[in-house]
Amino acid sequence: MPQMETLHDAFLDELRDAYDAEKQLLKALPKMAKATESDQLRTAFQTHLKETEGHVERLEQVFGSLDERVRGKHCDGMAGIIEEGKTVIEEFEGPTLDACLIASAQRAEHYEMAAYGTLVAWARAMGHEDAAGLLQQILDEEKATDEKLTQLAESGINSEAARAAHGEDEDEEEAEGASGLRGVASMAGRSGGVRIAAATSGTSGRGGSTSSTSRSSRSSSSSSSKSSGSRSGGKKKR
Repeated sequence: MPQMETLHDAFLDELRDAYDAEKQLLKALPKMAKATESDQLRTAFQTHLKETEGHVERLEQVFGSLDERVRGKHCDGMAGIIEEGKTVIEEFEGPTLDACLIASAQRAEHYEMAAYGTLVAWARAMGHEDAAGLLQQILDEEKATDEKLTQLAESGINSEAARAAHGEDEDEEEAEGASGLRGVASMAGRSGGVRIAAATSGTSGRGGSTSSTSRSSRSSSSSSSKSSGSRSGGKKKR
């Protein structure tokens, strides 16, 4: 294999990699559409399948604009992503499977977005404007597909999968928590009543004691005064 020395060589290598990745997706997307239980997600996969067919055609046009023979180079990255997607189909079902299929599809989309972003930048840097325009169209569609998948996930698929995973446990925990709070509130009310009663009793007792002491003090003072006056009057007579 001849050594690649220029950006143009690297560009062609990346282009062949992307071409093979799209070819792999043409085989994987129908399987993903068949596996999903969501009608909306199935439609999204079928729509992207048609877009992927268009991507292959545009890539062939890019090769033609550069006077290069159309050929692919095995894309190990996309092969790994697709293999993980197969495992998901085997291990999950229901809403959880749909959520995992979206995750697998978005891994593929992000991989392609990175590849096409690089190809567009390199094509423009080398003055391949026709190639850059075709590649930008593919990149825009990949971004739109990724956004659509995010909307589907956030519009209900993720929440359904979450309820299936934790719905019953959360209901039980909430019921136990509410029961516990009522018990604590009841105990706090009874305890508080005792403290309030004790506080009220203590205050009343102290108040009564103080009042009694005050009256006793005044009575003692009055008696002392009378006694003193009587002794004083006796001295004056003598």
